[in-house]
Amino acid sequence: MDFILLELMKVKFKYITLFFVLIAVQAGAQGIITGTVKSAEGQPVADAEVFLQNTRYITSTDKRGRYELKDIPYGTYTLATFSIGRATLSREVILTSENQKVSVDFQLNELSAELDNVTIKSDREETSGIRRLQAVEGAAIYEAKKNEVIELRDITANLAVNNSRQVYAKVPGLNIWESDGAGLQLGIGARGLDPSRTANFNVRQNGYDISADALGYPESYYTPATEAVERIEVVRGAASLQYGTQFGGLLNFIMKEGPEDKKIEGVTRNTVGSYGFYSTFNSLGGTVGKWNYYTFFQYKRGNGWRENSSFDSKMAYGALKYNASDRFSVKLEYTFMDYLAQQPGGLTDQFFIENPRQSIRGRNWFQVNWNLFANTIDYRINNKLKLNVRTFALIGGRDALGNLGRIDRTDELEQERNLFSDEFHNFGNETRLIYNYNIGDRQAVALVGARYYNGSTDRKQGLADATAEPHFTFLNPDNLEDSDFDLPSENISIFTENIFDITEKFSITPGARFEHIYTGADGYYQQSTFVKDPVTGLKKDSTYQEYESRERSRSFMFFGLGLSYKLKHREVYANFSQNYKSINFNDIRVVNPNLVVDPDIKDEFGYNFDLGIRGNKAGKFNYDISLFYLRYNDRISAIQKKDTVNFRVYRYRGNISDAYSTGLEAFGELELFNALGVDSQNSLNVFVNASVIDARYLESKEEAIEGNKVELVPPFSLRTGLSFIHNHFRVTYQYSYVQKHFTDATNADDMVPGAVSGPIPTYYVMDLSASYRYKFAKLEASINNLTDNKYFTRRASGYPGPGIIPADGRTFYLTLELKF
Repeated sequence: MDFILLELMKVKFKYITLFFVLIAVQAGAQGIITGTVKSAEGQPVADAEVFLQNTRYITSTDKRGRYELKDIPYGTYTLATFSIGRATLSREVILTSENQKVSVDFQLNELSAELDNVTIKSDREETSGIRRLQAVEGAAIYEAKKNEVIELRDITANLAVNNSRQVYAKVPGLNIWESDGAGLQLGIGARGLDPSRTANFNVRQNGYDISADALGYPESYYTPATEAVERIEVVRGAASLQYGTQFGGLLNFIMKEGPEDKKIEGVTRNTVGSYGFYSTFNSLGGTVGKWNYYTFFQYKRGNGWRENSSFDSKMAYGALKYNASDRFSVKLEYTFMDYLAQQPGGLTDQFFIENPRQSIRGRNWFQVNWNLFANTIDYRINNKLKLNVRTFALIGGRDALGNLGRIDRTDELEQERNLFSDEFHNFGNETRLIYNYNIGDRQAVALVGARYYNGSTDRKQGLADATAEPHFTFLNPDNLEDSDFDLPSENISIFTENIFDITEKFSITPGARFEHIYTGADGYYQQSTFVKDPVTGLKKDSTYQEYESRERSRSFMFFGLGLSYKLKHREVYANFSQNYKSINFNDIRVVNPNLVVDPDIKDEFGYNFDLGIRGNKAGKFNYDISLFYLRYNDRISAIQKKDTVNFRVYRYRGNISDAYSTGLEAFGELELFNALGVDSQNSLNVFVNASVIDARYLESKEEAIEGNKVELVPPFSLRTGLSFIHNHFRVTYQYSYVQKHFTDATNADDMVPGAVSGPIPTYYVMDLSASYRYKFAKLEASINNLTDNKYFTRRASGYPGPGIIPADGRTFYLTLELKF
């Protein structure tokens, strides 16, 4: 035994010695990078950040524009530099024993002279996945606006299922509905706005509309596959001047493009997960001469966490861009999505307590077919003037089939089902001019744009067969039992914004927008009444068609103003912007046993105000802390009422009151090794995202709600996480906490039989994700809802309910990516 131990000690000593020798050799294999950063006129640029991407090596230039990075291990790196207000440059650098000291000089052009898209690539972005939009990007102005940019390539999350809890973890103030574990639809709201299908954001893809109808029905049935998305831009209510009047602001998905340095690059990602989940994502992209292309196809299916929640989804995208010169480009895009999902329905509070995975509805189905077309033209007329033209169209539809009756009543198999069918045919054009000019020795940027949008929706509601199959066919298509409406809409807008640099640090950005909006409804709905039977003399039920033709046309102006004061690595900003939301088709006419709409319902007006401070230093810290005040006039909402004739509880929707929402939204991120003075090539990032919100109803005709809390506003929410990066290995832990809040304006806190009203109890959930890349292969794994908590984020009055829609329990996923 002693002999064996002695031999083991010798072997152990040998490997320890070898380990330290390798460390010593590696420590000696170090190089130096030096150089200067100057302006286009040859003047030194001070305080420019110079860094090696995907490493912890970073420095700043001195007053003479000089920099030095030392003690760098031999290898191949991407050296980059950027300075606020100037274009970003990068160079490849190779350090070897024969080339230990490298000198690289940069010359940065001012953005005002180039008018190109700005993408700030920094070490901070590469490790944390969040940044801010620059004052001017592409053909848009974002100066002084509260915004976030999610860089998807730099986050560790479950992208195969579009896990919104993880993807939007660093965007404060969001209320996220987790009622779709497959990621087929996105539901997020902010500051008390309804998250249902993200209807209170202006949702776009590459800058053009993708929702069902931007005015009459702004719900997003299509959500881009995050595996194909480069970044997500979130701009709060101040986006109303450039993108439309929604109170929530802008949500813009920027799709990937083909690499510029390869003729062809292929990526295949295959994911397996709990409850029969399978997804395959395959893309091709590249650049051939002046042509850039990118295309992908995604297919995913699964059985779902709950009973009766299977799904089958197909999505495809193709983009072809022709760069005729460095001044002119044309891009064509087509997006296709088709999916079928079984809807398990809602639950009562008691059913949820007993077993949240159960389903009371086995005959409910939902299908969507989406076809998006877009053409984008970019023309840099000269170094100061740029033209951007976007033309887009949608041909799509969605069908909802099943029993929408109260969830505390059984679904009789012989009972005919309700079918809701919508067809959308929309097109539009948005044209922008952005111009850089000088006022004296100060720079200014002007934006002027115009938009035309035409929407046409054909909405039908009637009876379908009594089977359990997904048969989306009306029993009586020529004489529907509920309603048949044509719903046209039209929008003409003219908008402008201008950045005025008052000093080198202080700027003001005023803006205005003119809107002309037309919405209409032409069709019929079924009414029933009691009439006297001439034979028996008794009352009998009589059903008849009530024809209706309604038109609403309105024109108005609204305004905004932004203020920005920039210091080194930080900015103080303020923004005021008016907002508007037109009534949608659901507010005009819908037949739903759980919902009654006020026939005199009217549009909402209000405004957003933000005051905050934000800052970042690459590889060290990143923060944005702001106060906001959101005012709604004639807020549209639903309250719980009781039918005095039939004694049923239902939701009544109308302009119930003026209201406000105010609070604090804060995000902060810190690189711990740097903050603690630890010299490490690894990265350890911690972030905290918190919001404290008070939202109340003001004077109202409905005495029961005056002074009540606004629904769908968690008073406190917290999302925090920790990410560790070592070379090509990443692991991220996230924790989410959301405080109890209400789902209707009456602040109903008791259980009701239909479960469409009541509180959302306090809940928390944890996620763990990891990835490792080796050359052309990448392996990802995630555990969602680590502690298997049973919770819900939504009570639905219609689809996919009615009732409580449980969030998924613990699920596991594994992804293999190959790039060639």
